[in-house]
Amino acid sequence: MYEVKKLLKKIEHVAIMASNLEESISFYTQKMGFILRSRGTKGNRREIAFLYLENDPSVEIELMFDLVSSGPYAEKGIVNHLAFCVEDMEKSISHFKSLGIDFATEKPSISIDGSKTIFLYGPNKELLQFVSQQ
Repeated sequence: MYEVKKLLKKIEHVAIMASNLEESISFYTQKMGFILRSRGTKGNRREIAFLYLENDPSVEIELMFDLVSSGPYAEKGIVNHLAFCVEDMEKSISHFKSLGIDFATEKPSISIDGSKTIFLYGPNKELLQFVSQQ
């Protein structure tokens, strides 16, 4: 039997069910700085877009929009939040608030490892987090 560390190499992508694909692509590209790698339709049932950050193109966000209801598939599993590293927490908060992004908390808190964290919302009400080691 293989050791798990030899089988799992990295996180490849995180999938988010989008309620409005255009709005979601716009949010992640124009406000969060992601780059749209590809976009297409899987059959006639689902439209998909893959986005990445220039600083780390190895991990992507997959935005999925059902053209035809996929029923339970869209409701399977819950990802609690998606976290992003930021250089300067205060500048990041100020910048993203100026873009009209809603934050879940008023100010950053300190995590158990000493990092600063704050939560905000994406266009599909997905919970996002900024983390700074400062």
